[in-house]
Amino acid sequence: MEFFCYHRDRPGSLPLRDELLEDHWSYMDQYAKEMIARGPTLTDDGATPTGSVHILDLPDPAAARDFAFDEPNYQAGVYREVLLRRWRNLLGRTMWDFPGGPTEGDRYLVLGLGARRTVDTDLIALPPERDELIAYGPLLSDDGEAWLGTAALLRAPDPDTARAVLPPDRYADIEVHAWTFGGRR
Repeated sequence: MEFFCYHRDRPGSLPLRDELLEDHWSYMDQYAKEMIARGPTLTDDGATPTGSVHILDLPDPAAARDFAFDEPNYQAGVYREVLLRRWRNLLGRTMWDFPGGPTEGDRYLVLGLGARRTVDTDLIALPPERDELIAYGPLLSDDGEAWLGTAALLRAPDPDTARAVLPPDRYADIEVHAWTFGGRR
């Protein structure tokens, strides 16, 4: 089962985040084989982390909760909230397989949050323009029966272009966050 996990930073937690960087990476190293995508969200200027995205293939929702809440930054209070949802990897690849590579162009996390609906093929279809998609899939209920939104990682020239990957009429809210490939450098 694939899961989308987004830890959002608590304001003022950057010094603690920096202090725990090696603990965070060591924890993530334990999940290297399960990782589909990872990386921090950033302020608009790209200078300061605002959260941490992880998309993984794990055995079940309990394992996903353990991953999210045992994470050292979460345990220490770096994060103010966690969005954890089942997810479906519609591209069938990891971020490391993205043909655009890890550094060229601006990258974004786009979250479309919608009203709970039964999963149907229209809700979980890939957009027609997919060359710039790094990861893309629906956010689902724990049992996988209900659609709750969509999460996409993509390369785009600006936030408005990134937002356009999701049709606005399907979502109550669409968030766009600067994002970059994560992991050890």
